[in-house]
Amino acid sequence: METPTLLQQIADNWLLVWMGTFFIGVILWVLRPGSRKQYADTANIPFRNEDRPAPRKDADGVARDTKELQS
Repeated sequence: METPTLLQQIADNWLLVWMGTFFIGVILWVLRPGSRKQYADTANIPFRNEDRPAPRKDADGVARDTKELQS
């Protein structure tokens, strides 16, 4: 075998092993115990203000109710 071809095969194999290990690590990280609450909270972000929209913030960052702004 030529040297460049041998080096290419070794690099390809190690890259495959590294990517497989990384993939398994990500899956284990997502499915770790205790992460269910965090993911459930993140999944419910769009539904937090179902009754009415969130209050607007003025330029100074203070939250104002929309009724206060109309009067």
